[in-house]
Amino acid sequence: MQIEIAVDETCKDIKIIIVTPQVTNEVHDIIQKLQADVPSMMIGFQGDQGVILNEEDLHRIYSANGKIYAVAGHEEYTLRLRLYELEQRLDKHIFVRISYSEIVNLKKVKSFDLGFTGTICIHLTNGTTSFVSRRYVSKIKQVLGI
Repeated sequence: MQIEIAVDETCKDIKIIIVTPQVTNEVHDIIQKLQADVPSMMIGFQGDQGVILNEEDLHRIYSANGKIYAVAGHEEYTLRLRLYELEQRLDKHIFVRISYSEIVNLKKVKSFDLGFTGTICIHLTNGTTSFVSRRYVSKIKQVLGI
């Protein structure tokens, strides 16, 4: 993808032009992100205290016991959003769903262990280990280019 910026002092509003040989899912994703009016901020809770969470600090987001949790470093926070809402909000090039109940930050992955039959073991930089469910293995392999 090439990005080009032209500065025109006579221009009164920002204009974005997408030049592409065909309309692909990537083009649709770009359009959605440009049109989205989604807050980029996420609030995690520890007890009664709310903490602003930065996407780049998140290792994983998962559901357990009917609640959604975000792990940033070695801290765990409760979120008040659903997993599918978070999946829509987060950058699809960095955050990937690895199971029905978990999303991981690919920038926080230390290694992938492909030795398990039919699944992939993911080791995160904070020491956490997660498994890609069989349903999501092909998607992960596509994202990783393997």
